[in-house]
Amino acid sequence: MNTSLLKTLAAAVTAFSMSALATGAPQWLDQHEQNLTSLADQLWHKAELGYLETESVELLTQTLKDNGFTVKTGVAGIPTAFVAEFGSDGPVIGILAEFDALPGISQSSAPIEESVPGKNAAHACGHHLFGAGSVGAAIAAKEWLQANNHPGRIRLYGTPAEEGGSGKVYMVRAGLFEDTDVVIHWHPDDINSASPFTTLANKSAKFRFKGISAHAAAAPEFGRSALDGIEAMNMMVNLLREHVPQETRLHYVITEGGNAPNVVPNFAESFFYARHPNATTLASIWERLLDTARAAALGTGTEVEWEVIHGNHSILPNEALAQVMHKNLVAAGGIQYNKKEQQFAEKIKASFPEEKRHEPSANSVEDYRFYQRMGSTDVGDVSWNVPTVGLSTATWVPGTSAHTWQAVAAGGTSIGHKGMMLAAKVMSQTAIDLFSQPELIAQANKEFKKLRGDNFNYVPLLGDRKPPLDYRRTTH
Repeated sequence: MNTSLLKTLAAAVTAFSMSALATGAPQWLDQHEQNLTSLADQLWHKAELGYLETESVELLTQTLKDNGFTVKTGVAGIPTAFVAEFGSDGPVIGILAEFDALPGISQSSAPIEESVPGKNAAHACGHHLFGAGSVGAAIAAKEWLQANNHPGRIRLYGTPAEEGGSGKVYMVRAGLFEDTDVVIHWHPDDINSASPFTTLANKSAKFRFKGISAHAAAAPEFGRSALDGIEAMNMMVNLLREHVPQETRLHYVITEGGNAPNVVPNFAESFFYARHPNATTLASIWERLLDTARAAALGTGTEVEWEVIHGNHSILPNEALAQVMHKNLVAAGGIQYNKKEQQFAEKIKASFPEEKRHEPSANSVEDYRFYQRMGSTDVGDVSWNVPTVGLSTATWVPGTSAHTWQAVAAGGTSIGHKGMMLAAKVMSQTAIDLFSQPELIAQANKEFKKLRGDNFNYVPLLGDRKPPLDYRRTTH
């Protein structure tokens, strides 16, 4: 056989092998779709709050163990945080999984607003899909590594309490990402996009005012109202809004304000968030927020203390990785609704304001572009320590906002399942690309170091506090 023919055959075998490798992960996901959607549905029904996701973690970790992963639980001093890994040698590719629900919202899977009796928490941000989909992606990538005897480790990070608990920050602080080469994540949404984006840095605290109780009618002069302290602080913060950079976001709730109008409250509490795209700017805004608390206490004759609950850096985007993920999302395509799903979607859209009823189809993939998101996530802290890439898929009817009953409803249906499976396929294929093309990791790391700068020093915005494991207990 001549040399040229040997080269032609070798090239053909190589092309066939690469094609087979590229389809391995999606095929595994298709074969196990029912198991993954069942897992997502179980998480949807449990709807456990941040740092309380005990049963959800048991489901996720058992699934990983059953598929050959070694699992470490209770990492970073958090009972519901875990790390699962398969493989040896080679690069380490991490995939993030979230699974906490939101308090104060209740909704069935119906396309009309319909609360569930006895349930006051729900997956209004789709983290049940996030958790199950990421586990599916990790297992699919593991199957590829195992089938091809390829060096590399796939690592699934089980990250609790994203909603205001900053679970990932404590995991970063504990050094759990120090040997990771790239991190992949995703999030439920109403669009399909793998464009590079950033978010707002975010910090929060609970402000607790202490006063003196008295009879509000018979002896008000002896009282010092803790609620007055809260209201004075709130008023000053609202005046502050005019004098901060326009990208700033300040919002709060009063979590406790007293029990009876005729008793001067001796205790009151508020919960504040402050956000800005730049962490340094946020730090200066935060100091001004603290000044309003001090001034409020001084003016009302009360005392105040505060507990920082969480703090997240903005996401550091990585275009070298985003281009790989965008390519895979375009190749996978959007989401096709069947007749039943289309009818569900139309009913959901009927609940939207008129201007939101004409959003793009879930079947489309957003054009590649850079954009600023106004939300916040603890993925940001990961991204300042490891090259990180993410995508969004349409698990909700286009036009749906996060943290709404419409998001809960769609997340409990096949519409949510389809978006989850799309994300799992794109993430697993992106991991395979990184394992099989190490030059992609090198390019991502070069960009990562350039964007951070030579003098970058990571400092958690939440300081050295321990994880607030009980921050959701009063609302559970």
